Amino acid sequence: MPDISNIIVWLILGGVSGWIASMITGNNERMGMGWNIVVGIVGAFVGGWLVGIFGWGPATGLNIWSFIVSIVGAVILLGIVNLVRRKS
Repeated sequence: MPDISNIIVWLILGGVSGWIASMITGNNERMGMGWNIVVGIVGAFVGGWLVGIFGWGPATGLNIWSFIVSIVGAVILLGIVNLVRRKS
């Protein structure tokens, strides 16, 4: 089970990553802090999965590489969400 301090760091990193991704994709006006955190955390999983597929090394720990991977994953996630919203 993760330590409470690790969970807090994940939430902060997820929130910042999701916020940056929402500004990049133009979704910042529609998203609040909660959605930014969710998008950032899910984006980190998406980004981690993609770097694993391409063999660019693991994105583990609290470092700049993991931060970049989570932002890229969140941007991809928001791009997909935007495509689905446009079609419906």
